[in-house]
Amino acid sequence: METRKGLLSGVVVLDLSRVLAGPYCGMMLADMGATVIKVELPGRGDDSRSNFPIVNGESAYYMNLNRNKRGITLNLKSEKGKEIFREMVKKSDILIENYRPGVMEKLGLGYEDLRQINPALVYGCVSGFGHYGPYSQRAGYDIIGQAMSGLMSTTGWPGGEPTRTGTAIADVMAGLSCCTGILSAYINRLKTGVGEKVDVALVDSMVSSLEIINIIYLCTGKIPQRIGNRYEAIYPYDSFRASDGSLVIGAGNDKLFGLLCGVMEMPELLEDPRFNCNNQRVLNNAQLKPYIEDWLKDKTIDDTVERLLAAGIPAAPINTIDRVAADPHIAGAREMFVEIDHPKAGRLKMTGNQIKLTHNKIDTFTPAPLLGQHNAQVLEEMLGLTQAEVEELAAAGVL
Repeated sequence: METRKGLLSGVVVLDLSRVLAGPYCGMMLADMGATVIKVELPGRGDDSRSNFPIVNGESAYYMNLNRNKRGITLNLKSEKGKEIFREMVKKSDILIENYRPGVMEKLGLGYEDLRQINPALVYGCVSGFGHYGPYSQRAGYDIIGQAMSGLMSTTGWPGGEPTRTGTAIADVMAGLSCCTGILSAYINRLKTGVGEKVDVALVDSMVSSLEIINIIYLCTGKIPQRIGNRYEAIYPYDSFRASDGSLVIGAGNDKLFGLLCGVMEMPELLEDPRFNCNNQRVLNNAQLKPYIEDWLKDKTIDDTVERLLAAGIPAAPINTIDRVAADPHIAGAREMFVEIDHPKAGRLKMTGNQIKLTHNKIDTFTPAPLLGQHNAQVLEEMLGLTQAEVEELAAAGVL
C-alpha cells in the first residue's frame, strides 16, 4: 500500500463519507499523512461533486474537502461489493462514514459486523443527532445543527431574525470532533490492540462549542439573546464603525480599557462609575459604544488598527475574503491558501491546513480524485487484483 508523508504515514483510512463533515475529518487525516481511500457510489459519487462553484466541470466544493485522498468506486449493495469491502476493512485502521444511523447495519457493514473481522478497527461515524437517542433517525444538515443547538438563537442583532453563520460551522465542528475522537481511539488501539466506535453528532458538536452561552443559562437561568458582535462576558469586545468600514476591538480587561482610554484621550471614562470596571462596562455597553464610535468617525480602519496594536490593544479589521487571501501573515507566512494542480480543473487555490507542525510540516497537497480514479491501483495494492479482474468488476457494476 502506497504511504504518504506525515505523522500518520502508514495509517490506512476508508472514507465512505459524503458532502462535508465526514470528508472534512478524512481530509484532516490525509493532510497529516494517512492513506485515505475515498469510497464512492459507482457512476454518481459523492453528492457534492455537483456542488457550486464549478471549475471546468469539476466541483471546487468537492475538491477542497477531498484533497490528498485516493478514490475508488464500490457498490456496497452488491454481494461482491460487500465482499471486496470486507477484505479492505481487514487491511485498514480507520473507517469514516456519515450515513443515517442504521444504514450500514442494514448492509451488514455496521461497527459490530466489521469488528468481527477487524477487532482493531477504529470506526468513526458522523450524523445529525448521533447513533442513539430519540432523535437519532432525524436527518442531519448543518442548518439543523445550528438551529437545534441554540447557536442561531444567539446569532444576529437585537430585534432581528435568528441567523445562520456564514459557513457550515456545525459540519466543520463535527468533522473536527470526529477527527479528535478517531485519533484518541487510535492511540488507545496502539496500546491495547482494540478498536472503538466514535459516535459524533452535529448537534452535540455545536452544543459543546457554545461555551459561555450554555453557562449563562445553566448558572443564572437567563436565556441568552442576540447581541450583535459583542460578547457577554467583557466589554468593549465588539465591532465599531470607522470612516471607511468596521473594525473590532478586544479590550478584554481593565488594563486594556485603560490603554484604550489613553489612545482615545478620554481619561474621564476611567472614573465614570458606568465604566470603571469590566462588569459595569458589560452592563452599560450601550452607553459606552457611542463614545468609541464618535472617536472613530473620522478615522480609517487600517490606521486605527495599527495605532491600537502599537498601544498593545487587541484590534483587527473586519476583512472581506479578498483581503484575507492577500494578507501577508494569513496567506503568506501561515500558508492558509495553497495551489493544487487538478487534471480537469487545472491550477487552482484551495484552503490550506490550520495545523502547523515543527518537524513534520503539512506541505503536500494532491488533488481530489476523479470518480473511481484509483480503482485499479488500490485494489491491486490491497487485494492483489489484476487489471483484468478490475475491468470485469466494473463491467458487472460492482465498481
